[in-house]
Amino acid sequence: MKVRASLKALKQKPGSSVVRRHGRTLVINKQNPGWKARQG
Repeated sequence: MKVRASLKALKQKPGSSVVRRHGRTLVINKQNPGWKARQG
């Protein structure tokens, strides 16, 4: 999982969804798990 300053590019990928958990913003992608990322 990448830790990134901006999730803007990743949330435009197909199949990705933005989720907030425990005060952190996560991008989860079931189609391509290599695009998982965390912010904060």
